[in-house]
Amino acid sequence: MKIGWKLLAGMGVAAAAGLATLAMAAETPQHFADADNVDAVLRGKAIYQQSCSSCHGRYLEGQALWQLDDQYAGRRAPAHDATGHTWQHADDDLFFMTKYGRFPEAPKDLKSYMPAFGPSLTDAQILDVLAFIKSRWPTGIRVSQSMLNPGLAGMPADADKVEWTLPPNCTEAFRRWRVISR
Repeated sequence: MKIGWKLLAGMGVAAAAGLATLAMAAETPQHFADADNVDAVLRGKAIYQQSCSSCHGRYLEGQALWQLDDQYAGRRAPAHDATGHTWQHADDDLFFMTKYGRFPEAPKDLKSYMPAFGPSLTDAQILDVLAFIKSRWPTGIRVSQSMLNPGLAGMPADADKVEWTLPPNCTEAFRRWRVISR
């Protein structure tokens, strides 16, 4: 049986398209919170005020003394604004923490004081809340956090057009940027 060159070329194009699709799927986080989606941000703000603000603060400021490392460390809800560390985690990790009350890599016997919202919020609602939180961050922090997501998901569209800086405590993000930009 003789296979024509057109058929072989067509198979090659189809295989390349399939590989490109697989590569793109690997580049997209399983759970992505789009801070540029105005509708998601507005829904997320309402859910945050109802379900999260009593611990994390009306303005995402966290509970008083949340940074203090004492016998109550881990019990105080951290800030989700630019002063916190939420932006130092990928969207998938933030989703997992919100849904299950712990990070995926955390030891199973580690006590977490974060309640699991999986029983009370849908996956879409959790992503809306995360979109709202991310929308409140300055551009530099959003750039830094997007570098943690596969395919740089969440990179602000205007990151190359506006003036921005990373926070002073952002040496890890700078290191990641240097590796990615080579």
